Amino acid sequence: MTPKVLVSDNLSAAAVRTFRNRGVDVTFEPGLGKDKGRLLEAIGEYDGLAIRSATKVTAKLLDAASRLKVVGRAGIGVDNVEVPVASKKGVIVMNTPFGNSITTAEHAIALMFAVARQIPAANLSTHAGKWEKSRFLGVELTAKTLGVIGAGNIGSIVIARARALRMKVIAHDPFLTEERAEKLGVEKVDLDTLLARSDFITLHVPLTDRTRNILSADAIRRVKPGARVINCARGGLVDEAALAQALESGHVAGAAFDVFAEEPATRSPLFNLPNVVVTPHLGASTTEAQENVAIQVAEQMSDFLLTGAVTNAINMPSITGEEAKVMGPWVKLADHLGTFVGQLTDEPIRAVNLLFDGEVASMNTDALNAAAMAGILKASNEDVNMVSAPVIAKDRGIRCSTTTQAKSGVFDAYIKLTIVTDDRARSIAGTVFSDGKPRFIQIKGINID
Repeated sequence: MTPKVLVSDNLSAAAVRTFRNRGVDVTFEPGLGKDKGRLLEAIGEYDGLAIRSATKVTAKLLDAASRLKVVGRAGIGVDNVEVPVASKKGVIVMNTPFGNSITTAEHAIALMFAVARQIPAANLSTHAGKWEKSRFLGVELTAKTLGVIGAGNIGSIVIARARALRMKVIAHDPFLTEERAEKLGVEKVDLDTLLARSDFITLHVPLTDRTRNILSADAIRRVKPGARVINCARGGLVDEAALAQALESGHVAGAAFDVFAEEPATRSPLFNLPNVVVTPHLGASTTEAQENVAIQVAEQMSDFLLTGAVTNAINMPSITGEEAKVMGPWVKLADHLGTFVGQLTDEPIRAVNLLFDGEVASMNTDALNAAAMAGILKASNEDVNMVSAPVIAKDRGIRCSTTTQAKSGVFDAYIKLTIVTDDRARSIAGTVFSDGKPRFIQIKGINID
């Protein structure tokens, strides 16, 4: 059956062309994402949903999406998707983390220039027939210290652009290694040090429980006097009311924001302040970025629906098209092993141990783990799949461990799966023969032909 995809937001026409060229039946209704009632009625017919930020993929929508296998977000942020619910329902959530990285980084640099030289206010003044040269005294970026919060993909591009401007760059990112920092040419510092030393602060982190209000009222009080703050990442990273007070008092010299805690933002404590530059979430709004993310999400969704390849999934290990071909029989084996061993006990399973021996040890074992866990859980949950299985297992307190080793027996490769209950362990092993068919080779320690 030809897979069907609904595009419910205003994606570039390139996405529709890509879906059709790949043989996917696509429906393009760019306003449907804002009509919750109509979307609920329609979603049950589709295998895939392609969105930007307008469509809200809620638990209610996912409940109605009986055929849905994949949600593709054209862009980075998936704040508008209830990912945990999607995972439990076995729906893959993909994004396109690299399609608008350059565009967003360039916008952050542009806003930094704009707030440093008061360009928007000077533009309005000059259009009004005034000539206020002395009013708009700016500052240079050269030799200033830029503090980058988040040195991932976009943050790294900002770092490179800032260093080209001869800025001194420091970065705070718990995942940034010393080796990576040295390669980027930045000094890795803690957040307090960054706040105290930075002339400009730019944020490039996702919105999570850990990063929400990372620039809180207390953090803003610790900012270097006269600093300027740029946010092109996510609304909610900065306490906007506290920042507005710091701007009014002069403790913070300026701010430039493209994102806000509530969007569309028709009101904000930052609005109408003379030392603030604001734009309506334009970070990804270039012709190139819009087309890039649209094509990427269409290609990723088509690959998954047609071949099983998984790219840039939030809740599933990535599997390339080539891996999907090679791993297909092994995924089937892992599922069969799990299904069989899961029926050997009526007791609660406490732990699952997987041993990958030989050639299979070099494959994508995360995907094989997920397949085995899905098989195990099928005995008690018929709707489980590779996406939902790890989530359900975690909810049930099942521990999963993996061991890989070089070839150690007569088979070029095999998988051994062991489940552990309160009183015993049960195991089963299998391999894939040259004909591509999975076979069991051992059950409860007994070798079989």
